[in-house]
Amino acid sequence: MPLHAAVSPDWVDPELARLLAAWAPEEDDGSGLRSVTALRREEHSVRLRRHGLRDRTGAGRAETPPTVSVVMSSMRPHLLGAALGQIAGQRRVQVEVLLGLHGVPAAHEEVRRALRGCALPVTVVEAEGGTPFGEVLNLAASRAEGDYLAKWDDDDWYGPEHLADLLLARAYSGADIVGTAAEFFYLEPLNATVRRTDYTSEVWSEHVAGGTILLPADTFRDAGGFPPLPRGVDAGLLKAAHAAGARIYRTHGLGYVLRRSVGAEHTWRLSLAHFLRVASNQWRGFRPSLILEAR
Repeated sequence: MPLHAAVSPDWVDPELARLLAAWAPEEDDGSGLRSVTALRREEHSVRLRRHGLRDRTGAGRAETPPTVSVVMSSMRPHLLGAALGQIAGQRRVQVEVLLGLHGVPAAHEEVRRALRGCALPVTVVEAEGGTPFGEVLNLAASRAEGDYLAKWDDDDWYGPEHLADLLLARAYSGADIVGTAAEFFYLEPLNATVRRTDYTSEVWSEHVAGGTILLPADTFRDAGGFPPLPRGVDAGLLKAAHAAGARIYRTHGLGYVLRRSVGAEHTWRLSLAHFLRVASNQWRGFRPSLILEAR
């Protein structure tokens, strides 16, 4: 509902008024305004919702922020520095990292360099290359001490409010498990970004983006953890938890971008052509939502 006033009344929250006034028409960048207008409105809405819902639920006002154990498996040392940097940049939460090295020794120089550059506590678990992916994640998760577990993929991009948004969604929905919509994809071989909007957000669902699953540690253990399989572990965990009665909520996906390359690096296989077919928008280069706060 648009509101207009020359001066904000005393009863208006000053920060809310600032956020409302921050909306500005999008400048045409050559790709056409229609390609971004709806997206900019949704980004504006997310900022307003964050502020209003934090005030209503009390999320983010606690003296001690919730503790989140971020579980990440990696067999790609060259990606660890960037991944740990994004985790360290998370706001409004206390974070520890459980890193499962999958066929990569902790003595690897790129691993050591990434760990030296991370200000967070990192627990490293080493596993042989032949260990099923799900088992590597479970080995790492077994060392968790946080109130919540969050899965993190080493090759994707996460905004600095990613974990805070998930915790906020859990607070206002009352869900047992939360995650985001799989909305933005960077297709590396094509140097293109696509956005799909067929997965709606702010809904109850049995499916969320696998790299964004967040749930209480007790719920994770009750579901039996990740299935000890080489792939399909995210869907397996969600299916088991849902069968046990857990409620799953999917929030917005504007602060998350999935990377898709070619080869055998991904545990689930879809062609690049698939992402082009389902895309609502396409842009040349890396073009995430502004919510990602990419620099």
